[in-house]
Amino acid sequence: MEKYKKVVGDFGEQLIKKYLAAKGYEILGVKIKIGYQEIDIVARQNNKIIFVEVKTRTSGMLGAPEEAMGNQKIKNLKKAMEAYALVHNHDFDELRGDLIAVIIDKQKKIANIKHYKDVF
Repeated sequence: MEKYKKVVGDFGEQLIKKYLAAKGYEILGVKIKIGYQEIDIVARQNNKIIFVEVKTRTSGMLGAPEEAMGNQKIKNLKKAMEAYALVHNHDFDELRGDLIAVIIDKQKKIANIKHYKDVF
């Protein structure tokens, strides 16, 4: 089951990299480790550095992907975001934390993407 979850998660992240690039975002990094936290995608758009948490599901049985973002997760991501900004010398005006929820319909071979901006 863990291997399946990783495959689904990796697929969702690859899909979102393409989605963001198509929307004009420059991808700066993926799976960035900062302490114990991992940032799925770091991107830039309009002089903003955007930290993206991707939550992917193949069904609603485990709940909506958005429901996996608890208060502690948000707190940890904020700390990681601030630490990243201190270490990397990107020229930026603003930091933003986004959540992108992906539900994959394997039968129809489509993905439903919801992009929530400025979540953390």
